[in-house]
Amino acid sequence: MTKERAYFEALALKEHGQLCPDHVPEVYHFDRTMSLIGMRYLEPPHIILRIGLIAGIEYPFLAEHMSEYMTKTLFCTSLLYRTTTEHKRAVAEFCGNVELCRLTEQVVFSDPYKVSKFNRWTSPYLDRDAEAVREDNTLKLEIAELKSKFCERTQALVHGDLHTSSVMVTLDSTQVIDPEFAFYGPMGFDIGAYVGNLILAFFAQDGQADEGNDRTAYKEWILRTIEETWTLFYKKFTALWHQHKDGSGEAYHPEIYNNPELQKLVQEKYMEDLFHDTLGFGAAKMIRRIVGVVHVEDFESIKDDSKRAACERRALEVAKMLLKERRNFQDITGVVSAIRKVS
Repeated sequence: MTKERAYFEALALKEHGQLCPDHVPEVYHFDRTMSLIGMRYLEPPHIILRIGLIAGIEYPFLAEHMSEYMTKTLFCTSLLYRTTTEHKRAVAEFCGNVELCRLTEQVVFSDPYKVSKFNRWTSPYLDRDAEAVREDNTLKLEIAELKSKFCERTQALVHGDLHTSSVMVTLDSTQVIDPEFAFYGPMGFDIGAYVGNLILAFFAQDGQADEGNDRTAYKEWILRTIEETWTLFYKKFTALWHQHKDGSGEAYHPEIYNNPELQKLVQEKYMEDLFHDTLGFGAAKMIRRIVGVVHVEDFESIKDDSKRAACERRALEVAKMLLKERRNFQDITGVVSAIRKVS
């Protein structure tokens, strides 16, 4: 990775910070020559969200805050809000972040589906599972479609690496950090990355359980958070859309989409596609965290290899199912039900 990633991180922090200042730390200064960012210090008790999830801490405003962040940053950098001229100018600026995009292409959409020296997994327990991923033709067809969307679709300014270690939290504060992978891509890549990491956290809970706490109640809280996050995002995103339907956004000109029935059809189709993208990208991010190069502390902190592998296998089963069958899901409640069945 080149040092230029600091430039795109600072750029994305400033852009997203203007759109959602409550959940993005302010940048005070950026020195491109030195790749130095001066920004708000997230004081204690802020911790990385992933650490909080491993510890079993419930965050009552997490779904509210993250849905707000994703709604504002994604909607307001898309053609639903901007003119094509504004959008293309912004896309051109972020096209320079090619090295980090190529890294994502490799580790998310390529390596887990072939023999690669970078791949690793909990061996020997998951040897057959990793091989099954590499031999699954249907899985490869689906991941090829998602890779195409990732590389070719400039839908909005996405964070690019929105997992639970890119969020810092207290009980009443949520701050999104580290957007060095930011680029103009599919909205579902951000939403999916975040939701996918919550699903990983859910399946890791059985490995975190002990005699004093079987984590059953906490697992239910994670599932509620997943459901509430998408539900709130849908509500807020469509509300913003309605608010700005006669604005400067050039995706759907009001002169063409000029009656409530047509507007409703357009919005339903858009949100359905976004939901299925979310599930697909989320599943892809889950798979790479189990049989790819970089794993997650949720599972890595489980010291017993056999117990860790059992948790990972259930997560992998859900990920493969979501990737291949994502179009069959009509709502987030169905997804949560499917997760619950596997657990």
